[in-house]
Amino acid sequence: MASWLQIESHASLLLRVTHSNLKSFAADIRFSLQMSVEAVKDKVWKKCGTSVNSMRLELYDDCKNELFDLSDESRPLGFYSPLDGFRIHIIDLDPSPVTSGGWLEDTSLVEKYSISEDEYNKRSGTFRKFKEQMANPSAFRNKINYYMEDLCTNIKVGDRCEVDPGEKRVKGTRYFQCPPLCGAMVRPDKVKVGDYPERDPFEEDEI
Repeated sequence: MASWLQIESHASLLLRVTHSNLKSFAADIRFSLQMSVEAVKDKVWKKCGTSVNSMRLELYDDCKNELFDLSDESRPLGFYSPLDGFRIHIIDLDPSPVTSGGWLEDTSLVEKYSISEDEYNKRSGTFRKFKEQMANPSAFRNKINYYMEDLCTNIKVGDRCEVDPGEKRVKGTRYFQCPPLCGAMVRPDKVKVGDYPERDPFEEDEI
């Protein structure tokens, strides 16, 4: 077996990882030979869900022969002289593991959420409600108009404001009389009213 001092810092290998409860689970994961067995456990639990304290690791060669029980968490993986293509098998020791029962692999075993038609129809903001609005464009436009009118009630002539996007106070086509650089045609939801200071009309970002 290799010793800790003989393991090169950059040495790594690709191992297949399998699980005692997850029959369809198999992952090829690259490990550093300097990693301790504890660090190996910490890396694989994120792939399978078995906690570090509830797993035992076994090392198999590429001929399915069990070589070692990786029970000493302080030893580096390289101590066991694994090769590319070897397999680490996870044994789940939890008496009530989340990985048991097959529901992590077979979604048909998972209880599905269901809702009655009446309850669904009572909900707002559903895709069905959206489709109904699209089927009746005039009603949808009326709703938008009411929303815009409501926003306009908070904006008064003479208020200082900024226009989104870009936090710019911009000029546009003139449809009304106003001081230079003070008028624009924008939707009310793009206007923010506030105590904004005056800007230099020669600033580079004015348009």
